[in-house]
Amino acid sequence: MDLIKAIIIAIIEGLTEYLPISSTAHMGFTANLLGLQDDEFLKMFQVSIQFGAILSVVVAYWKKFFDLKNIQFYYKLAFAVVPALVLGYLFDDKIEAILGNQIAISSVLVLGGVVLLFADKWFKNPRIDDEKGITIRSAITIGFWQCLAMMPGTSRSAASIIGGMSQGLTRKAAAEFSFFLAVPTMLAVTVYSVFLKTWGKETAHPQKGYEMIMASQDHIMIFVIGNIVAFIVALIAIKAFIGVLNKYGFKPWGWYRIFVGVALLIYFYFFK
Repeated sequence: MDLIKAIIIAIIEGLTEYLPISSTAHMGFTANLLGLQDDEFLKMFQVSIQFGAILSVVVAYWKKFFDLKNIQFYYKLAFAVVPALVLGYLFDDKIEAILGNQIAISSVLVLGGVVLLFADKWFKNPRIDDEKGITIRSAITIGFWQCLAMMPGTSRSAASIIGGMSQGLTRKAAAEFSFFLAVPTMLAVTVYSVFLKTWGKETAHPQKGYEMIMASQDHIMIFVIGNIVAFIVALIAIKAFIGVLNKYGFKPWGWYRIFVGVALLIYFYFFK
């Protein structure tokens, strides 16, 4: 993978990570269209650039993340991330098996779009417009909703935002808590996928693990630039998404998912 293709994938990650349209699906489709080989280095790159997206949330909401007096904020995130940590570990192999099935992911993209068309009608009269109104129980519930995104193509953002709305949060409050929850969730995924799994492969298959680590050393500049690009683009996308969500709700994203999903189904079914 050359630098230009890496930048393109990083832009896609930054644009889609916090939108309800599935960053995993979009990065997978983009890599496929760019003709990239689905190898260990590509998988590591797609996971590692999430770090840049994580930093964008911390910077955008730095007052919230560094308000040490609001200890409840950290408790809520800690409890909310537990379901994803446990279920993600248990079903890791099954999730990876689906990642290469573009037809399945495209289908989920369409189905998720249909859900978003009706999401605004399901949750009316929200009563919580700030993270401080979220209870620990509600945070855990949102955490379980987030686990729906373990099916590639679902969208972590969409699942957790709808989960927040089911707990009485406004769209804005639900979206922001989804952003906050993304930080520990994506950080855990990044550490596990890039470091722990690589270390495990190195232990079980020394030559393969060595090659993976050497590849990351040889392409260190690609990782750095990819994270910088993902950070900048995600920072812009976060602010833009809140505005669009407040004004138009989920429908634009629902129609987008359906259109793209159908187009990709046609492409992968007839032309690949």
